[in-house]
Amino acid sequence: MPDTEPAPAGADCHFRQQLEQGKFVIQRCSACRRSIFYPRMLCPHCGCAQLEWFSPSGLGTVYSSTVIRRKSEDGGDYNVALVDLEEGPRIMSRVETVPPEQVAIGMRVEVRVIDDENGKLLVFTPHRGRP
Repeated sequence: MPDTEPAPAGADCHFRQQLEQGKFVIQRCSACRRSIFYPRMLCPHCGCAQLEWFSPSGLGTVYSSTVIRRKSEDGGDYNVALVDLEEGPRIMSRVETVPPEQVAIGMRVEVRVIDDENGKLLVFTPHRGRP
């Protein structure tokens, strides 16, 4: 059995291609106008098959957060957070550049695309711009 994941198909493929180019895109339904993440073929809100891609603001608010404890030789502790994008969808990721214990519910954050050992990855950092 191969030790690789199957190639992404459909909407997931487009999302991953854009991410590999350093671009974060999400979908919006042309019927109900709600934003969608993770990529879908149909709107989960109204069932419409006409979804468009767009670049969101990248700004969000931490909805929930937890600290995953690891030994320092395994990379140390890290944060896992649920972030509500300004456009509506909720994304699971992590908040970087601050100690994991300092990530708080309600914290304003902004998205970054980083290079990870397995490819490009979406992470968040504290928002330093205007509220």
